[in-house]
Amino acid sequence: MLANTQPRKVAIVGYNRIPFARQNTAHTLSSNQDMMVAALNGLIDRYNLKGELLGEVAGGAVIKSSLVLNLMRESVMSTSLDQRTPACDIQQACDTGVEAAVYIANKIALGQIEVGIAGGVDSTSHVPLLLNESLTKKLLAARRAKTTGARLKTILSIRPSDFTPVPPENMEPRTGLSMGGHTEITTKYYQIPRDQQDQLAYESHQKLAKAYEEGFLDDMLTPFNGLTKDNILRPDSTIEKLSTLKPAFDRQNGTLTAGNSSPLTDGASCILLASEEWAKTHNLPVIAYLTFAELAAVEYVKNQQDLLLAPILASNRMLKKAGITLQDFDFYEIHEAFAGQVLATLKIWESPELSKQFGVDALGAIERSKLNVKGSSLATGHPFAATGGRVLATAAKLLNQKGSGRAFISVCAAGGQGITAILEK
Repeated sequence: MLANTQPRKVAIVGYNRIPFARQNTAHTLSSNQDMMVAALNGLIDRYNLKGELLGEVAGGAVIKSSLVLNLMRESVMSTSLDQRTPACDIQQACDTGVEAAVYIANKIALGQIEVGIAGGVDSTSHVPLLLNESLTKKLLAARRAKTTGARLKTILSIRPSDFTPVPPENMEPRTGLSMGGHTEITTKYYQIPRDQQDQLAYESHQKLAKAYEEGFLDDMLTPFNGLTKDNILRPDSTIEKLSTLKPAFDRQNGTLTAGNSSPLTDGASCILLASEEWAKTHNLPVIAYLTFAELAAVEYVKNQQDLLLAPILASNRMLKKAGITLQDFDFYEIHEAFAGQVLATLKIWESPELSKQFGVDALGAIERSKLNVKGSSLATGHPFAATGGRVLATAAKLLNQKGSGRAFISVCAAGGQGITAILEK
């Protein structure tokens, strides 16, 4: 039986992350657990949670070692939270952070718990290496062998090449294409020019640089491994520099470059969600409310141009349920996996013809001055599962500073999935 049949309001009352780092730089030697613990400890210290028994901690990593059976529970055990706090792992590619927040929020709304943490972490530097298939088969055959002779024969068949490790691959198993490869198809299909992609990337860096200068991130990050800010940020980036970069995926006719694509990144983030009653009891102000969320998926094997466009479907469904329009928002936080993917999303929203291809109505144009006003993944980087927490925290703080309004969240993900959410103040 559910503890409460009347849904309660769910508040975001805290947030924290560590500075994100480009692959093979500051966080290279830190595991997922190291980074997640650092983000959690920063949250615990900031909001006086030491010794607190929370309802649950949920989150996870996209690239995860099979040796870590429950990353979030192990991370909790390394913090000063009450050790009886339960935790679970959630993995939904780049949607992980937002989906973890929805999971915790639903439990709070239903009265099952009063407070919980949603988090996410990923390292693209400290990655698990697998045995290749040839060695795996030979070792399994040796283990199944009935005699010593048969076992020895199998072991002697092992060659040096069999020891070549297999790192995780950034590709879609059903198409053999990377996200960048798919997005090259997206930009061609939806006719997204290179100069517009470079412009969006330039603006992302400029906005994030300004956010640091004005102190917006001062209470949002915990220093880690000597970093006090995201080391992907390039305040000196210019349109001219970006325009000289060579295509990274389609080397002959491509428009995606290292400058207008989010880089492989290491990092962790988390947010604290609670009922209004818990927040009041613990003297924590409501930063924002998480009010709606919608998950969607698209077919992308035949329609390879649509891999990262599931938020088109999610946003349409969510706004209908909320009874509002795409224009009824003060801020839009759209994850910048690639500049081309963001621009394609905006173009489809504005076009009845393109929206019809997804079986939905056009949502219309947004006011671009409200888009990613503090920069996004092109400047911060994108540690897959950690991006959701960063995006939610940014939107919540923007609403809290304004004192009222709505924020629209959109995160695309591998596997043709995507999630959208609404925050309100």
